[in-house]
Amino acid sequence: MKRYYRPLAQIDPARPKGAHVLAGGWCWFDRVEVLSRDTAPEVIPADRLPTEVLTRLCAPRASVAGLTFERAKLMGILNVTPDSFSDGGKFLDPEAAIAHAKNMQAEGADILDIGGESTRPGAAYVPAVEEIRRTAPVIAALQSAAVGPISIDTRKADVAEAALSAGAALINDVYAFTHDPRLLAVSAKAQVPVCLMHAQGDPETMQTDPQYADVVLDVYDFLEERILTAEAAGIERSRIMIDPGIGFGKTIAHNLALLRRLSLFHALGCVILLGASRKRFIGVIGNAPSAEDRAFGSVSVALSAVAQGVQLLRVHDTKETKQALDLMQAIQTGTP
Repeated sequence: MKRYYRPLAQIDPARPKGAHVLAGGWCWFDRVEVLSRDTAPEVIPADRLPTEVLTRLCAPRASVAGLTFERAKLMGILNVTPDSFSDGGKFLDPEAAIAHAKNMQAEGADILDIGGESTRPGAAYVPAVEEIRRTAPVIAALQSAAVGPISIDTRKADVAEAALSAGAALINDVYAFTHDPRLLAVSAKAQVPVCLMHAQGDPETMQTDPQYADVVLDVYDFLEERILTAEAAGIERSRIMIDPGIGFGKTIAHNLALLRRLSLFHALGCVILLGASRKRFIGVIGNAPSAEDRAFGSVSVALSAVAQGVQLLRVHDTKETKQALDLMQAIQTGTP
Protein backbone atom coordinates (compact mmCIF):
# COMPACT_ATOMS: atom_id res chain seq x y z
CA MET A 1 0.00 0.00 0.00
CA LYS A 2 1.51 3.30 -1.09
CA ARG A 3 1.67 5.99 1.57
CA TYR A 4 1.88 9.73 1.00
CA TYR A 5 3.36 12.09 3.58
CA ARG A 6 2.09 15.64 4.02
CA PRO A 7 4.03 17.84 6.45
CA LEU A 8 1.72 19.96 8.60
CA ALA A 9 3.48 23.22 7.84
CA GLN A 10 3.61 25.89 10.54
CA ILE A 11 4.84 29.48 10.65
CA ASP A 12 4.09 30.17 14.31
CA PRO A 13 7.03 31.77 16.18
CA ALA A 14 6.65 29.26 19.02
CA ARG A 15 8.55 26.45 17.38
CA PRO A 16 8.89 23.25 19.43
CA LYS A 17 12.30 21.81 20.14
CA GLY A 18 13.17 19.22 17.53
CA ALA A 19 10.83 20.60 14.85
CA HIS A 20 12.13 20.31 11.30
CA VAL A 21 12.62 23.10 8.76
CA LEU A 22 10.50 22.49 5.66
CA ALA A 23 12.48 22.55 2.39
CA GLY A 24 15.06 24.90 3.90
CA GLY A 25 12.48 27.69 3.97
CA TRP A 26 10.36 29.63 6.43
CA CYS A 27 8.00 26.87 7.61
CA TRP A 28 8.58 24.19 10.20
CA PHE A 29 6.81 20.92 10.96
CA ASP A 30 6.83 18.32 13.69
CA ARG A 31 3.84 16.27 12.53
CA VAL A 32 2.90 14.66 9.24
CA GLU A 33 -0.42 13.57 7.79
CA VAL A 34 -0.14 10.09 6.30
CA LEU A 35 -2.48 9.54 3.36
CA SER A 36 -3.31 6.47 1.32
CA ARG A 37 -6.01 5.33 -1.06
CA ASP A 38 -7.20 2.55 1.25
CA THR A 39 -7.14 3.91 4.80
CA ALA A 40 -8.25 7.01 6.66
CA PRO A 41 -5.70 9.83 7.09
CA GLU A 42 -3.47 9.55 10.15
CA VAL A 43 -1.29 12.17 11.84
CA ILE A 44 2.07 10.95 13.14
CA PRO A 45 5.16 12.63 14.64
CA ALA A 46 7.63 13.68 11.96
CA ASP A 47 10.36 11.64 13.61
CA ARG A 48 8.46 8.47 12.67
CA LEU A 49 8.93 9.17 8.97
CA PRO A 50 11.13 6.96 6.80
CA THR A 51 14.58 8.54 6.68
CA GLU A 52 14.51 9.17 2.93
CA VAL A 53 11.14 10.94 3.19
CA LEU A 54 12.25 13.18 6.04
CA THR A 55 15.46 14.02 4.18
CA ARG A 56 13.57 15.03 1.05
CA LEU A 57 11.10 17.14 3.02
CA CYS A 58 13.86 19.01 4.84
CA ALA A 59 16.45 19.44 2.09
CA PRO A 60 16.87 23.11 1.04
CA ARG A 61 15.70 23.62 -2.52
CA ALA A 62 18.36 24.52 -5.07
CA SER A 63 18.26 27.86 -6.85
CA VAL A 64 16.30 27.91 -10.11
CA ALA A 65 17.12 30.35 -12.92
CA GLY A 66 19.09 32.39 -10.42
CA LEU A 67 16.28 32.48 -7.85
CA THR A 68 16.86 31.35 -4.28
CA PHE A 69 14.02 30.38 -1.99
CA GLU A 70 14.75 31.67 1.48
CA ARG A 71 11.46 33.52 0.97
CA ALA A 72 8.58 33.14 -1.49
CA LYS A 73 9.20 34.59 -4.94
CA LEU A 74 6.90 36.01 -7.62
CA MET A 75 6.57 35.03 -11.26
CA GLY A 76 4.90 37.83 -13.21
CA ILE A 77 2.56 36.76 -16.02
CA LEU A 78 2.97 38.34 -19.46
CA ASN A 79 0.60 36.93 -22.06
CA VAL A 80 1.25 38.10 -25.62
CA THR A 81 -2.02 36.57 -26.79
CA PRO A 82 -5.35 37.88 -28.09
CA ASP A 83 -7.49 35.53 -25.99
CA SER A 84 -6.03 34.84 -22.53
CA PHE A 85 -8.79 34.81 -19.92
CA SER A 86 -7.53 37.80 -17.93
CA ASP A 87 -5.39 40.03 -20.12
CA GLY A 88 -5.91 38.78 -23.67
CA GLY A 89 -5.06 41.39 -26.30
CA LYS A 90 -3.54 43.91 -23.90
CA PHE A 91 0.09 43.19 -24.65
CA LEU A 92 0.15 42.01 -28.25
CA ASP A 93 2.11 45.11 -29.22
CA PRO A 94 5.79 44.44 -28.36
CA GLU A 95 6.25 47.90 -26.88
CA ALA A 96 3.24 47.41 -24.59
CA ALA A 97 4.54 43.99 -23.59
CA ILE A 98 7.98 45.30 -22.75
CA ALA A 99 6.56 48.24 -20.77
CA HIS A 100 4.33 45.88 -18.78
CA ALA A 101 7.25 43.52 -18.10
CA LYS A 102 9.40 46.37 -16.79
CA ASN A 103 6.52 47.55 -14.62
CA MET A 104 6.02 44.08 -13.11
CA GLN A 105 9.71 43.85 -12.34
CA ALA A 106 9.60 47.24 -10.64
CA GLU A 107 6.60 46.07 -8.61
CA GLY A 108 8.43 43.01 -7.32
CA ALA A 109 8.34 40.23 -9.92
CA ASP A 110 11.42 38.03 -9.55
CA ILE A 111 10.94 36.24 -12.88
CA LEU A 112 8.67 36.85 -15.88
CA ASP A 113 6.66 34.11 -17.61
CA ILE A 114 6.03 34.85 -21.30
CA GLY A 115 3.20 32.99 -23.02
CA GLY A 116 2.06 33.09 -26.65
CA GLU A 117 -0.78 30.57 -26.49
CA SER A 118 -3.78 30.79 -24.20
CA THR A 119 -4.47 27.54 -22.36
CA ARG A 120 -7.66 28.79 -20.71
CA PRO A 121 -10.66 26.44 -20.90
CA GLY A 122 -12.00 26.44 -24.45
CA ALA A 123 -8.94 28.08 -26.00
CA ALA A 124 -8.02 27.13 -29.56
CA TYR A 125 -4.69 25.58 -30.51
CA VAL A 126 -2.01 28.00 -31.74
CA PRO A 127 0.52 26.77 -34.36
CA ALA A 128 4.14 26.87 -33.21
CA VAL A 129 5.17 29.36 -35.89
CA GLU A 130 2.60 31.88 -34.63
CA GLU A 131 3.53 31.27 -31.02
CA ILE A 132 7.18 31.92 -31.88
CA ARG A 133 6.25 35.10 -33.72
CA ARG A 134 4.49 36.37 -30.60
CA THR A 135 7.05 35.40 -27.97
CA ALA A 136 10.62 35.29 -29.30
CA PRO A 137 10.93 39.01 -30.21
CA VAL A 138 9.57 40.07 -26.82
CA ILE A 139 11.99 37.78 -24.98
CA ALA A 140 14.91 39.09 -27.04
CA ALA A 141 13.90 42.69 -26.36
CA LEU A 142 13.57 42.02 -22.62
CA GLN A 143 17.00 40.42 -22.60
CA SER A 144 18.46 43.48 -24.33
CA ALA A 145 16.79 45.67 -21.70
CA ALA A 146 18.27 43.50 -18.89
CA VAL A 147 14.81 42.47 -17.68
CA GLY A 148 14.94 38.95 -16.39
CA PRO A 149 15.17 36.11 -15.71
CA ILE A 150 12.56 34.99 -18.23
CA SER A 151 10.48 31.82 -18.47
CA ILE A 152 8.77 30.59 -21.63
CA ASP A 153 5.28 29.21 -21.05
CA THR A 154 4.87 26.66 -23.82
CA ARG A 155 4.09 23.03 -24.51
CA LYS A 156 5.92 22.94 -27.88
CA ALA A 157 9.57 22.11 -28.53
CA ASP A 158 9.99 24.52 -31.46
CA VAL A 159 8.69 27.42 -29.37
CA ALA A 160 10.97 26.53 -26.48
CA GLU A 161 14.01 26.36 -28.75
CA ALA A 162 13.28 29.80 -30.19
CA ALA A 163 12.68 31.21 -26.71
CA LEU A 164 15.93 29.78 -25.36
CA SER A 165 17.81 31.25 -28.32
CA ALA A 166 16.21 34.62 -27.52
CA GLY A 167 17.33 34.43 -23.88
CA ALA A 168 14.73 32.51 -21.85
CA ALA A 169 16.16 30.73 -18.80
CA LEU A 170 13.32 28.35 -17.85
CA ILE A 171 10.75 26.19 -19.65
CA ASN A 172 7.28 26.13 -18.10
CA ASP A 173 5.27 23.30 -19.68
CA VAL A 174 1.65 23.04 -18.59
CA TYR A 175 1.54 19.49 -19.98
CA ALA A 176 4.75 18.23 -18.34
CA PHE A 177 6.25 16.91 -21.62
CA THR A 178 3.14 14.88 -22.49
CA HIS A 179 1.94 17.13 -25.35
CA ASP A 180 5.20 17.30 -27.30
CA PRO A 181 7.65 14.59 -26.18
CA ARG A 182 10.49 16.31 -28.08
CA LEU A 183 10.31 19.14 -25.56
CA LEU A 184 11.83 16.77 -23.02
CA ALA A 185 14.91 16.28 -25.19
CA VAL A 186 15.17 20.02 -25.87
CA SER A 187 15.05 20.78 -22.15
CA ALA A 188 17.60 18.13 -21.26
CA LYS A 189 20.01 19.24 -23.99
CA ALA A 190 19.77 22.90 -22.96
CA GLN A 191 20.31 22.03 -19.28
CA VAL A 192 17.78 24.66 -18.22
CA PRO A 193 15.34 24.36 -15.31
CA VAL A 194 11.81 23.25 -16.09
CA CYS A 195 8.39 23.44 -14.50
CA LEU A 196 6.15 20.40 -14.86
CA MET A 197 2.45 21.06 -14.39
CA HIS A 198 -0.51 18.70 -14.08
CA ALA A 199 -3.35 19.12 -16.56
CA GLN A 200 -6.18 16.77 -17.43
CA GLY A 201 -7.32 17.03 -21.04
CA ASP A 202 -6.74 19.68 -23.70
CA PRO A 203 -7.81 23.33 -23.23
CA GLU A 204 -10.73 22.88 -25.64
CA THR A 205 -12.41 20.22 -23.45
CA MET A 206 -10.60 20.01 -20.09
CA GLN A 207 -13.43 21.57 -18.07
CA THR A 208 -16.22 19.48 -19.61
CA ASP A 209 -16.36 16.82 -16.88
CA PRO A 210 -13.04 16.28 -15.06
CA GLN A 211 -12.94 13.11 -12.97
CA TYR A 212 -10.46 11.78 -10.39
CA ALA A 213 -10.34 8.86 -8.01
CA ASP A 214 -8.60 11.15 -5.50
CA VAL A 215 -7.52 14.45 -7.01
CA VAL A 216 -4.71 15.14 -4.52
CA LEU A 217 -3.14 11.71 -4.80
CA ASP A 218 -3.78 11.44 -8.55
CA VAL A 219 -2.01 14.73 -9.21
CA TYR A 220 0.85 13.70 -6.90
CA ASP A 221 1.29 10.39 -8.74
CA PHE A 222 1.27 12.11 -12.12
CA LEU A 223 3.92 14.64 -11.08
CA GLU A 224 6.04 11.93 -9.48
CA GLU A 225 5.98 9.93 -12.72
CA ARG A 226 6.84 12.99 -14.82
CA ILE A 227 9.75 13.87 -12.52
CA LEU A 228 11.13 10.35 -12.92
CA THR A 229 10.74 10.62 -16.69
CA ALA A 230 12.59 13.93 -16.71
CA GLU A 231 15.36 12.52 -14.52
CA ALA A 232 15.75 9.55 -16.84
CA ALA A 233 16.23 11.99 -19.72
CA GLY A 234 19.02 13.77 -17.88
CA ILE A 235 17.21 16.58 -16.06
CA GLU A 236 18.28 16.64 -12.43
CA ARG A 237 15.54 16.89 -9.81
CA SER A 238 17.20 20.06 -8.50
CA ARG A 239 16.30 21.73 -11.82
CA ILE A 240 12.65 20.66 -11.71
CA MET A 241 9.75 22.68 -10.34
CA ILE A 242 6.26 21.24 -10.05
CA ASP A 243 2.81 22.84 -10.33
CA PRO A 244 -0.45 21.05 -9.34
CA GLY A 245 -2.28 22.83 -12.18
CA ILE A 246 -5.12 24.66 -10.47
CA GLY A 247 -7.99 25.06 -12.92
CA PHE A 248 -6.58 22.75 -15.58
CA GLY A 249 -9.16 19.99 -15.86
CA LYS A 250 -10.46 20.52 -12.33
CA THR A 251 -13.72 21.54 -10.69
CA ILE A 252 -13.91 24.07 -7.87
CA ALA A 253 -13.99 21.17 -5.41
CA HIS A 254 -10.85 19.70 -6.98
CA ASN A 255 -9.06 23.05 -6.78
CA LEU A 256 -9.95 23.50 -3.13
CA ALA A 257 -8.84 19.98 -2.25
CA LEU A 258 -5.43 20.64 -3.81
CA LEU A 259 -5.07 24.02 -2.13
CA ARG A 260 -5.91 22.55 1.29
CA ARG A 261 -3.14 19.96 1.01
CA LEU A 262 -0.51 21.76 -1.06
CA SER A 263 2.22 20.90 1.44
CA LEU A 264 1.98 17.26 0.34
CA PHE A 265 3.90 18.16 -2.82
CA HIS A 266 7.04 19.03 -0.82
CA ALA A 267 7.56 15.28 -0.56
CA LEU A 268 8.53 15.31 -4.25
CA GLY A 269 11.66 17.27 -3.35
CA CYS A 270 11.10 20.08 -5.86
CA VAL A 271 10.29 23.76 -5.73
CA ILE A 272 6.51 24.20 -5.83
CA LEU A 273 5.03 26.75 -8.23
CA LEU A 274 1.38 27.75 -7.81
CA GLY A 275 -0.57 29.39 -10.61
CA ALA A 276 -3.99 30.26 -9.19
CA SER A 277 -4.05 33.98 -9.97
CA ARG A 278 -7.45 35.31 -11.12
CA LYS A 279 -8.73 31.80 -11.88
CA ARG A 280 -12.45 31.24 -12.35
CA PHE A 281 -12.97 29.53 -8.98
CA ILE A 282 -11.80 32.74 -7.27
CA GLY A 283 -14.43 34.65 -9.20
CA VAL A 284 -17.17 32.19 -8.29
CA ILE A 285 -16.36 31.98 -4.58
CA GLY A 286 -15.46 35.68 -4.31
CA ASN A 287 -18.39 36.95 -6.43
CA ALA A 288 -16.07 38.57 -8.97
CA PRO A 289 -17.24 37.74 -12.50
CA SER A 290 -14.56 39.94 -14.08
CA ALA A 291 -11.04 38.51 -13.89
CA GLU A 292 -9.61 41.98 -13.23
CA ASP A 293 -11.64 42.15 -9.99
CA ARG A 294 -10.05 39.04 -8.49
CA ALA A 295 -6.85 40.52 -7.04
CA PHE A 296 -8.04 40.29 -3.43
CA GLY A 297 -9.06 36.64 -3.80
CA SER A 298 -5.84 35.84 -5.64
CA VAL A 299 -3.75 37.36 -2.85
CA SER A 300 -5.71 35.36 -0.27
CA VAL A 301 -4.94 32.12 -2.10
CA ALA A 302 -1.29 33.16 -2.44
CA LEU A 303 -0.89 33.80 1.29
CA SER A 304 -2.50 30.46 2.12
CA ALA A 305 -0.03 28.74 -0.21
CA VAL A 306 2.99 30.51 1.27
CA ALA A 307 1.84 29.46 4.74
CA GLN A 308 2.26 25.89 3.42
CA GLY A 309 5.77 26.62 2.14
CA VAL A 310 5.02 27.17 -1.56
CA GLN A 311 8.10 28.87 -2.98
CA LEU A 312 6.96 30.49 -6.25
CA LEU A 313 3.69 32.25 -7.07
CA ARG A 314 2.67 32.89 -10.68
CA VAL A 315 0.62 36.09 -10.52
CA HIS A 316 -0.97 38.88 -12.52
CA ASP A 317 -1.13 41.34 -9.61
CA THR A 318 2.53 41.71 -8.69
CA LYS A 319 2.25 44.92 -6.67
CA GLU A 320 -0.60 43.68 -4.49
CA THR A 321 0.92 40.24 -3.95
CA LYS A 322 4.36 41.65 -3.12
CA GLN A 323 2.87 44.01 -0.54
CA ALA A 324 0.94 41.14 1.07
CA LEU A 325 4.02 38.92 1.20
CA ASP A 326 6.14 41.69 2.71
CA LEU A 327 3.58 42.18 5.49
CA MET A 328 3.25 38.45 6.05
CA GLN A 329 7.01 38.12 6.39
CA ALA A 330 7.26 41.12 8.70
CA ILE A 331 4.60 39.68 11.02
CA GLN A 332 6.26 36.26 10.96
CA THR A 333 9.76 37.54 11.72
CA GLY A 334 8.87 40.58 13.83
CA THR A 335 11.04 42.83 11.67
CA PRO A 336 9.94 45.30 8.97
